[in-house]
Amino acid sequence: MPLRNVERTPSAVWTALAAGNERFMNFNEDRPNQDAPRRRELRDGQKPAAVVISCSDSRVPVELIFDVGLGDLFVVRTAGEILDQAVFASIEYAIESIGVPLVIVMGHESCGAVAATASALDGGAIPGGYQRVLVEKVAPSILEAKADGKTSIEDFEKHHVVATVNQILSRSPEIHDKVNAGKVGIIGLRYQLSDGKTMPVISRNVGLD
Repeated sequence: MPLRNVERTPSAVWTALAAGNERFMNFNEDRPNQDAPRRRELRDGQKPAAVVISCSDSRVPVELIFDVGLGDLFVVRTAGEILDQAVFASIEYAIESIGVPLVIVMGHESCGAVAATASALDGGAIPGGYQRVLVEKVAPSILEAKADGKTSIEDFEKHHVVATVNQILSRSPEIHDKVNAGKVGIIGLRYQLSDGKTMPVISRNVGLD
């Protein structure tokens, strides 16, 4: 079923996206909503089913990973999926103005921002220029993971996703209240470059709680 025809509930949207990811993994994609009629349809407005906060890494093309097309997802990408005021504004806009029922935070395997931060915290070089901001933004989640006894890059990547989800809920009262009321779901994923699978690491209101 095309994503635009799915019931606009957090669990239904996530079920459809997980099915799309399964198709992507198995090289059995539908590649929907990529034709001329869809482009013409979208001139009148958009109604994406989810907002995705993802890393900018070129190996993590969000629409391809979920086998969706034009107008299906509202995507915000930053290196290390770090949050700032513009990202929060974008998420709130997607929820309040467009009515998306699902927020997705997607980190990934072999994340350069997480690796650079872990290296810096272990005494390695800190990037110069604006790249330093990446380390500063990712560092709190890595320090939390270390305090919890975690030591591997995989664990750091997973915890950074968890910390990002928690930060969204703690810093945006609008999102927090809608999630608590069951109107919006939120899920954190780690995308595996090795096999193309998106693995949930934290969720609220998507049927995996």
